[in-house]
Amino acid sequence: MSAFVTVIALPRVRRRAPVALGACLLSFAAFWWTQRAAHVSMIDLMVYRAEGETVRAGGDLYALRTTEAHLPTTYPPFAALLFTPLTLLDASTMRTLATAGNLALLVVFVALSLRLVDHARVEGVWWASAAAVWCEPVWTTVRYGQINLLLGVLVLWDLTRRPGHRWAGVGIGLAAAIKLTPALFAVFLLVTGVVAYARRGPGGPWLRHVRGSAVAFAGATLLAACALPYDSWRFWSRMVFETGRVGLVEDTANQSLRGVLARLLHTTQPGLWWVATAAVAGSLGLGVAVAAELRGRRAWAVAACAVTALLISPVSWSHHWVWCVPMVLILGTRGRAAAVGAAQVTAARTALVTAAGTSLVFCSYALWWVPHGPGRLELRQTGAQLTLSALYEGAGLVFLTLIGVRLWRTYRTV
Repeated sequence: MSAFVTVIALPRVRRRAPVALGACLLSFAAFWWTQRAAHVSMIDLMVYRAEGETVRAGGDLYALRTTEAHLPTTYPPFAALLFTPLTLLDASTMRTLATAGNLALLVVFVALSLRLVDHARVEGVWWASAAAVWCEPVWTTVRYGQINLLLGVLVLWDLTRRPGHRWAGVGIGLAAAIKLTPALFAVFLLVTGVVAYARRGPGGPWLRHVRGSAVAFAGATLLAACALPYDSWRFWSRMVFETGRVGLVEDTANQSLRGVLARLLHTTQPGLWWVATAAVAGSLGLGVAVAAELRGRRAWAVAACAVTALLISPVSWSHHWVWCVPMVLILGTRGRAAAVGAAQVTAARTALVTAAGTSLVFCSYALWWVPHGPGRLELRQTGAQLTLSALYEGAGLVFLTLIGVRLWRTYRTV
């Protein structure tokens, strides 16, 4: 009987995957056309290309100001080395390849996110990708020609390897060498290993993972130092501390706690308020991530660490929040799994409602409904406008709270 059911089910599975693939390609085509109709500038991609040209010309990387917005270089020197091949392409070809590359990376990002929750069915990847491409962080990532999806793929590729894999840590190390924010994942692994060891448990796997990350980061950074000694010295001795180079802290696109506080307090320098808030949020968020990891909840741990990094970073532009994709997928799959048991119907409904609410937040583009742009309009926002311009942070805090409460209830029942 089971063999008969299997034979009947196979054609259905084979039909579902092509339908899902077709829907994904149709969604991507519509997305591509819409981006072209909007005349997206891919301004960040043009900055990356200018960095590559500066490296090839032997210029001063951190004196660079390029595009009509006079944007500076903000990433570590290793990133500029990776951008040098862009100088071999004309602008039109570069934009086309960047769009296609980001769409391909989105599919990989979704697949790795679903692998975290053991739901990596092919048709699920296509359907989720078809929907995820329209959320604001992904739209803006492609619009600017950003590298957020590349960094996310490096981190998730690393954290979905089997324990003890010989490449463990390489993805996180390289991502941190390109942009510093992913380094929090190495801190998360280190704290997890130390806590496990303190409990007389096997902390080795996490500590080996950290060692791999450190080696990869050091190797990439030393390579950049050999190729660009002056720029490396300037970045690590000075530029790394100049967070103001990234942009205006009160900008509505800055979806970090620092940005929220700047708009709430109507000041460009939230100062100690931000330091204290970031310290508390960072400690609690990292604690949630470590607790989830020690209880075998790798998906929760990874997402909690990502959200924590976005909250405490001095500047987290809205396109940095591509981590909303695994957030929604984790909440959605958790809700469906929990619905199997009648005793957990309430938890399932909460997860599904939260997943739907999170999707709405990141697909609404609501943060752009408020006054923004030249003239520091964000410093004069009303209460309703402040709420809209803090939706991403609010969604992140709700996500961390939901995971924390779930872990606490699990601990009480053990």
